[in-house]
Amino acid sequence: MIDRLNPVTPIAAAVLYSIPMLLTIDVVTAAVALGAWLLVFAAVGIGPRTVLRRSWPLLIAAPLSAVSMLLYAEPGGRIHARLWLAVISDHSIELALAIGLRVLALGVPTLVGLVGLDPTRLADGLAQVARLPHRFVLAALAGTRLFGVLGEDWRQVALARRARGLGDTGAVRRALQAAFALLVVALRRGGTLATAMEARGFGGSVRTWARPSTVGWHDAALLILAIAVAAAAIAVSVATGSFAPIWEGAR
Repeated sequence: MIDRLNPVTPIAAAVLYSIPMLLTIDVVTAAVALGAWLLVFAAVGIGPRTVLRRSWPLLIAAPLSAVSMLLYAEPGGRIHARLWLAVISDHSIELALAIGLRVLALGVPTLVGLVGLDPTRLADGLAQVARLPHRFVLAALAGTRLFGVLGEDWRQVALARRARGLGDTGAVRRALQAAFALLVVALRRGGTLATAMEARGFGGSVRTWARPSTVGWHDAALLILAIAVAAAAIAVSVATGSFAPIWEGAR
């Protein structure tokens, strides 16, 4: 189903979903939203392996965010442990769970929807659907396409320096020198690419597109789904009395 969507749609859906989710900081809202998205992924054929492969960084970020809240959030209720500035209380435990789940609830659907988008289709959508300036879009597309070349450039720079006898210094110094050489190579390639794109008319005021970018009912369905998941999660939280606006939870 994701392949049928316009690449701009997941970005818009992520914004529409994230704004209401950022207004609360309770466990119920995040848990309901995360559970709903997992059910949606299963229904459209996105398996657990794909979800984990695309969102594995969150498995690191979420516990780290939760631990920081667990130790340094404002104490409240029963105090369970205290070590200098770190205080573990009922309030900090609840806040840690809420923050950890909210990181997952916000990040998992966003990464699953955005990771793997084709840069060319995304550029077409940003220019034709979102109406962003085509110079900005094409420059971003060119930069994205060349980003994968940096790894090979780094390897070539390292081999060239070693062939010249310059690769035997300390690791930090060697890395800094190689990074500077890589920067020079990237700037030269960027200048050459800019000149070539200008010569081919990419900087003109009037531009045509080889691939039309359109939106359909799949795109509308995703936007409605994103709003519905956020609204349902908040409604369940309010109904259970767990809703905690962020401006009150931060006190």
